[in-house]
Amino acid sequence: MIKVIAYYKNVEGKKFDIDYYLKKHLPFVQQICGESLKKISVDRGLFGNEPNSMPVYINVTHLYFENMDSFQSAMVPHFNKIFEDSPNFTDIEPVMQISEIIK
Repeated sequence: MIKVIAYYKNVEGKKFDIDYYLKKHLPFVQQICGESLKKISVDRGLFGNEPNSMPVYINVTHLYFENMDSFQSAMVPHFNKIFEDSPNFTDIEPVMQISEIIK
């Protein structure tokens, strides 16, 4: 299984519209990827290393694909379309990671 992770760093003065993200952006991504996108999970940062400290990431999103081929065919051709929607919910540039789930 392949997991695409988008980390949105918690930076003072930057915006992240979680409502738009959940109600419009992620359904848009799901529509583009179709059945190749098996699951989406979204984490909202609450704390950092200590209780009541600022979280390092305001949002972390996980997109799950069966294998690398399904990820590449479903998502890679549409990266530009997906990223063009970003200004509608954030001015934070995400840090992306593609991982293989091994356990």
